Amino acid sequence: MQPFSDPEAVAKYAQGPPRIVPGFADLQRMTALLLAEHAPENARVLVLGAGGGLELKCFAEAHAGWTFDGVDPSAEMLSLAGKTLGPLVSRVRLHEGTVEVAPEGPFDAATCLLTMHFIPLDERRHAVAEVHRRLKPGSPFVVAHLSFPQGEGERDAWLSRYFAFAGITDSEPGKLQAARATIDAKLTILSPEQEEAILREAGFTNISLFYAGLAFRGWVASAGRSKH
Repeated sequence: MQPFSDPEAVAKYAQGPPRIVPGFADLQRMTALLLAEHAPENARVLVLGAGGGLELKCFAEAHAGWTFDGVDPSAEMLSLAGKTLGPLVSRVRLHEGTVEVAPEGPFDAATCLLTMHFIPLDERRHAVAEVHRRLKPGSPFVVAHLSFPQGEGERDAWLSRYFAFAGITDSEPGKLQAARATIDAKLTILSPEQEEAILREAGFTNISLFYAGLAFRGWVASAGRSKH
């Protein structure tokens, strides 16, 4: 069973990000701030990986005029998002699937927080390009997830820091080994240079690093004009 369809894991989801992501709440607040620099008061915002609803709630509370389309492949996580949003859900449309199920837009802004590391490389390139295609020229895209140097020895060092922050230490070797095996099997973690190259290839410009929390990185970029 996938973790985002396991009822017990879904029920405990909200406890996870604050524990494993340095500055999790502030990452959401910074994202809302960066979007608002260019998005209008009545912005239409695309949110990839919207399951759980934590960032949707943050954005909706901060900007009363924004409306949202949230996309996530997990029906269980989208159900949780609806519960998390409460009355704010009236400003949100939730879509089950990957980026292909998102409306064509055009959107005034887009985000993808703590999701891209679950997507294999080729699919990631496609997903970023599809986000770009749905954005108005000049619109902001904020993305943040696991990303750190992948050189010899560097990957292990950064993973060790990630696990230490999450409270998984050598005192529980079996748990640590299982966590490393899960990362290797299920996540595609790229270097920051590779991440920025994917954004450029999709047509994004003005790519700026705005967040670095141990093993996590976050960027804000602007949608360039369509290549077509």
